[in-house]
This record gives sequence, C-alpha cells and structure tokens, in this order.
Amino acid sequence: METNNTCKMVNIYLYSRYERFWHWLQSALIITLLLTGFETNSLYSLFGFQRAAEVHNFVGISWLIAFLFFVFWVMTTGEWRQYIPTSKKMVLVVRYYLYGIFRGEPHPVPKRKEAKHNPLQRIVYLILAACLLPIQMVSGFLFWGYNSWSTWGLGWLSLKVVATVHLAGAFAILSFLVVHVYMITTGHSLTAHSRAMICGWEEVEERDAIGEWEVKARAKSA
Repeated sequence: METNNTCKMVNIYLYSRYERFWHWLQSALIITLLLTGFETNSLYSLFGFQRAAEVHNFVGISWLIAFLFFVFWVMTTGEWRQYIPTSKKMVLVVRYYLYGIFRGEPHPVPKRKEAKHNPLQRIVYLILAACLLPIQMVSGFLFWGYNSWSTWGLGWLSLKVVATVHLAGAFAILSFLVVHVYMITTGHSLTAHSRAMICGWEEVEERDAIGEWEVKARAKSA
C-alpha cells in the first residue's frame, strides 16, 4: 500500500494481547465511571442516583485494582521505556498535527515496536498515567471512604475540595477521550489505529528506524 507521500507501508505487530485487553477494559471502565459519576452530580438521570452511585463505586475499585496490575506489567516487562519523555522531534510532531497532517505529509516519527509513542504522546500519556489517573483514583477512594476519614486520621480534609478535584479530573479525562477518539481517525486510513488495537497489527510507514533518527538528531546538535 502506498500513501499520498509515496512512503511504503509495512505491517508490524505493535500491541500484545494484554495491551489490547487493558486498553479496552480501561476504556469500558472509564466510560462507565464518567456516565455514572456525572449522574451522581445531577447532570442527567440515566440509572437513578442510588444505582449510579453503587455502580460507580464498584467500577472505581475495579479500575484501581486493574491499574495496579497494569503498573506491575509495565515495570516488569520494560514497557515503561515507552513513556520516557523526550524533546527530540517534538516541534516537528506538533507542526505535523497542526499543519502537515492536513497536507498529507508523512508523520515525522513513524511507529516502531520499540517506540510506539511519538514525543508528544509520551508526555501526554506520562502525565495521564503518572498524574491525572492517580489523582482521580485517590480522590475517588477518599470520596468513597468519607465516613472513615476520622478513623484514618484524615479529619482535616475538606469534602468540598476532594469533590471538586474529583469532578475536575473527570472533565479532564473526558477531554482527553474526545481528543483521543479524534486522533484515532488520523491514521493513513480512518480505521488504521483502531484496527491495531483490536488485532495488534498496524500498517506503518517504512522509513528510518526510531533509533536512527535519534542518532541523527544528536549528531546535528553536537
């Protein structure tokens, strides 16, 4: 298959079964949490407040447990390297998404098994996984255990502050989902990225390996 920029496409195995399972499981859990969480904030009525609260609490605890397993997997398989932030080609990636993508230009950082995320994705996913999601889980857990705060020695906490942080986090995650769904459609075909997260295989542009452009970038800056 050829793209408009004449780059040859090759099919590579990017995502393991666990990665795909975790992606879709977390997607289902987060969507459920958003639906039930916004309902408990009286934004609409879908399940009923009591039912929504019960489902939200159960799914929230399930998400926390699943996330801990994911962290264990990332740390023991070496996949944590995929999230190491880098500024190499960052400007080119930002330019691509703001301008180049609409002109059919090739992506400045093609995906590879050893580098699945471009510089912009690395920073976004690192902030999401290391900051936003943990804050959301901790604030949710505190909200859930409100009646035990005194026992836990947390009587000094403000319920209003915890609730505000949790709600703000929910809107931040919702914003990420909207952008994420849009970005899924920006592959060489409308379903290229989503297909990869279903079967594990994705067609990518056959160009320099990720290690080669890193070496070139270092050579130019030397």
